[in-house]
Amino acid sequence: MKSTITTKDGINYLVPFILITSCFALWGFANDITNPMVKGFSKIFRMSVTEGSLVQVAFYGGYFCMALPAALFIKRFSYKSGILMGLGLYAIGALMFIPAASIGNYYPFLVAYFILTCGLSFLETSANPFILSMGEPETATRRLNLAQSFNPMGSLCGMFVAMYFIQARMNPLSTAERALLDDASFEALKASDLAVVVKPYAAIGILLAIVFVLILLTKIPIKKKETGGMSLAFGPTLKRLFANKTYRNGVVAQFFYIGAQITCWTFIIQYGTHVFMGEGMDEQSAEILSQRLNIVAMALFCCSRFVCTALMKYFRPAAMLTLFAGAAIVFCMVVAFVGGRVGIYSLVAVSICMSLMFPTIYGLALKDVGPDAEIGSAGLIMAILGGSLLPPVQALIIDVGHVELSFLVPLICFVVVMFYGLKCKRLTIDY
Repeated sequence: MKSTITTKDGINYLVPFILITSCFALWGFANDITNPMVKGFSKIFRMSVTEGSLVQVAFYGGYFCMALPAALFIKRFSYKSGILMGLGLYAIGALMFIPAASIGNYYPFLVAYFILTCGLSFLETSANPFILSMGEPETATRRLNLAQSFNPMGSLCGMFVAMYFIQARMNPLSTAERALLDDASFEALKASDLAVVVKPYAAIGILLAIVFVLILLTKIPIKKKETGGMSLAFGPTLKRLFANKTYRNGVVAQFFYIGAQITCWTFIIQYGTHVFMGEGMDEQSAEILSQRLNIVAMALFCCSRFVCTALMKYFRPAAMLTLFAGAAIVFCMVVAFVGGRVGIYSLVAVSICMSLMFPTIYGLALKDVGPDAEIGSAGLIMAILGGSLLPPVQALIIDVGHVELSFLVPLICFVVVMFYGLKCKRLTIDY
């Protein structure tokens, strides 16, 4: 690893590499502590699944709105400044859960999520190219893959905290039972559950402040390319990017991939609860078991990412993307049309297929963009908007009583990803 993060001039990036890599885990934590909150807030505020899915609208809307400003900020200043801005916004958003709980209204939480993910957008836009710059170009992809491996580890921590420190500690009254409560009893129950929700977010806010200070005080050797203050011909850059079909189609594919990922990981709770309650289980037990399966899905996702990275030494990334998207389509068909335990296990298996998709689409799309990579990267981060717009579509289908058929939404998304893989079959990425 030392040679991977040391330049030919002898500059050692070990400490900065460790600190920036921790950010990958931190935004993974945020992503996957959030997914179960669609169900959680629906119960706490006695809302429909569609209203609860506004959590994802706020969450991934922040990614979309801030990606391009983040890229311009980084271009003007530096990667380190972008990381610090991201950590600051992330911490502010997390700590805003405290006043939101005191207000006792749903919408302040959505504002907090939006600010939090504006910070995540800064982090993702900064951290990926920052890691690439920490050493020699020929080892850049290995560095990024190593750093990205900590993202699903953070996700697993987020799922664990959601299950054991939020879901398991909320009042076990079902959604139907809460609907029967009088106003005073409902308000007392809501306040108690919100106090449970706030604690993990307050804790992560404090941790973020510590990481912020550590990175602020760490001297990072800066290469000439990473000094900040570089000029940007924005119009010509966009024109070149939009003229690049591989990049343009990559943004579309990333939009639909993120939509598929978030719908599968968000609504596995609703799907599992639906299946297990149909077998006679109570709602809270069904939710916890569903979240355990979600953790299994993330563990498989994490393992599959390492395996796929190794396989890409022997197979074209675009071919693997096509094959895995095709397998995901088959699994989604089982989820939609077979259902039951077979359906829930197939939904878990979809995560194996998704593991290679984000970095592979990212790498294929940026393959030939040259000096436009920073703005191009922002476009791919903005494509995370798919995680904001597609979950409400699926939630509407769930609300009208078609839980199984709602998974036709990610199925359609994987069809788009598969066609992108086919279009890129001649391209390679240096893994």
